[in-house]
Amino acid sequence: MCGIAGIINTEPNSVVEAATIHRMCQTIVHRGPDDEGIYASGGVGLGMRRLSIIDLAGGHQPVHNEDKSVWVVFNGEIYNFPDLRPELEARGHRFYTNTDTEVIVHLYEDFGLDCVHKLRGMFAFALYDERRRRLLLARDRLGKKPLHYALHNGRLLFASEIKAILAVAPELADVSLQGLLRYFYFGYIPDPETAFTRIQKLPPGHLLELADGKSTVRQYWDLPAYGTHEPASEEECLEELERRLAEAVRIRLIADVPLGALLSGGTDSSTIVALMARASSKPVKTFSIGVRSEDFNEADYARVVAKRFGTEHHELIVEPDLAQTLETLTRSLEEPFADSSMLPTYYVSRLARQHVTVALSGDGGDEIFAGYERYQINLQRQRFDAIPEWAGRWYRRLIHPVVPHSMYGRRLMYNLCLPWQDRYIDGFSLLPALDRERSLFSRDFLKSAAHCEDPRDLYRHYLDRAPAHDRLSQLMYLDTKAYLAGDILTKVDRMSMATSLEVRVPILDHVFVEWVTGLTGRWKLRDGQPKYILRKLAERVGVLPEVLHRPKQGFAIPLVHWMRNELKGELPRVLLEPRSLQRGYFEPRAVRQLLGEYFSGRQDHSRRIWQLLVLELWHRNYLEARSDFSAAVGAPALFTKGAEIGERGMPTASSTSAVSGEIAR
Repeated sequence: MCGIAGIINTEPNSVVEAATIHRMCQTIVHRGPDDEGIYASGGVGLGMRRLSIIDLAGGHQPVHNEDKSVWVVFNGEIYNFPDLRPELEARGHRFYTNTDTEVIVHLYEDFGLDCVHKLRGMFAFALYDERRRRLLLARDRLGKKPLHYALHNGRLLFASEIKAILAVAPELADVSLQGLLRYFYFGYIPDPETAFTRIQKLPPGHLLELADGKSTVRQYWDLPAYGTHEPASEEECLEELERRLAEAVRIRLIADVPLGALLSGGTDSSTIVALMARASSKPVKTFSIGVRSEDFNEADYARVVAKRFGTEHHELIVEPDLAQTLETLTRSLEEPFADSSMLPTYYVSRLARQHVTVALSGDGGDEIFAGYERYQINLQRQRFDAIPEWAGRWYRRLIHPVVPHSMYGRRLMYNLCLPWQDRYIDGFSLLPALDRERSLFSRDFLKSAAHCEDPRDLYRHYLDRAPAHDRLSQLMYLDTKAYLAGDILTKVDRMSMATSLEVRVPILDHVFVEWVTGLTGRWKLRDGQPKYILRKLAERVGVLPEVLHRPKQGFAIPLVHWMRNELKGELPRVLLEPRSLQRGYFEPRAVRQLLGEYFSGRQDHSRRIWQLLVLELWHRNYLEARSDFSAAVGAPALFTKGAEIGERGMPTASSTSAVSGEIAR
């Protein structure tokens, strides 16, 4: 696991200095604390920071081919490299390392851009072909590893994290109004956009090719058609499911460093631990966290699983200094990110890193096995499809704005009168500024946002193009393309890499995902039971019933309790400070009302308030602390009174959706 960065300058006789690439790499040392490598030649510079996992002594990057005409920097793991290497050697290639990285350069020599189709794993890499003067950027199929880029002043800059780009191009730090609008709606910023107007994410399953001064982004993979396969029996389905998932687990146990598992005590992670225990000759190391609140504490269930499979179990009961943890994390959060489960993810990653370098997790089960309750809710509300479109528009435009915020069922009524696609999107929307939550936002912000693309259009697009005929599969496709990549995998990558821990995700092995996608919906959701066939597999491999048949909790924290106690005095002060209100996003009166209803117990606005807090925290601890961005230090304390920092003003309303064209000059 590593972090990568680089610059390609297309101007004639231009030079990229190794020192410039070093500055980029210094901002992502946490992704690779073990080594740094740089290739700099003429107008090309590639850099990487390495977290040594395989071939500890000989795996220095950048890696090259036999005549040093092709160079690559790579972040991730290629799990099928033991199979690829002998095939490539039989074709005449000579290897000088024992790493998985080297197969990429030789595959490129033989297959060109199609080399990505041969790779099974998680990856983001940059490959430079000196002869063709071609740069290739690639990101894995489901988005486990991040890759950002910017086209600016005759240069292409890329990096695992945005901070590496801003370290050498601080002028690219103009904030995107379009990106923030999506953050308000969904709590994260989906690809290809970022929080910065001129910086983009390379979407999962995509390539970027730069040649002759022009860049082209194209998709090389997508989920296959849903519901194309119907096993003859449940036993047949279970046998194939077990074989395929066991293989996905087994190939992820390759490492030259200590390896373990993140164990939440839920169905997914428990199944992974069961299969790891079967494949391992030594006890599996497992890691769990708990909290004092019983409503959120899964530590007891994790303990049951650990005992059942004889693991070497490590547990931490979290009593966090919440303010200090938020200070620490938001100094490195490059975009506002409102998923509060980033906190337990960070805590369990930090615990695991004390004992191992690699950990397997159970992420992905909800998206590919229909595990979310919102799927059932949307299917149950199909009867409201009969509401005439004109009637729904009439209610939303004329009635909803005058319904008191404190009225029970206000949001439900709004949701029921939407078309079915928007009904689903609204169900997980947090602060839809252009729709039901307009009163929270300032007039100036709404006026500027009116020129932006509707944040829901991207999600409607996914629903429309889903390779599926039934509604359940369409919803799973949307969540796999947007929520999984933009929220779940982003959270896992950022929080684990903050502690220099590599996390591997067997359920999201693309070969396994393709097979599960082909199963008809009845194997995923049956008689109101989500993840039907995965639960059956869990039983088959020995996970106990008390773990499987209990209410779903998720990897969460007692946010309401912590905010009403640890942060009770700080929240109003921070969110109502003049410096916060003067940013121009919100109506001060509406923010006061939101806090008042929350602390009085009339309404649970914890998720909305958390979203506002993270945004303000991002402004202060990330944006305003960029006086020495290359070092990423010196951030002011959020909870220190009287700090005086200049305002940045309203962000621009530019879109970053373009995916091809000449480099901007």
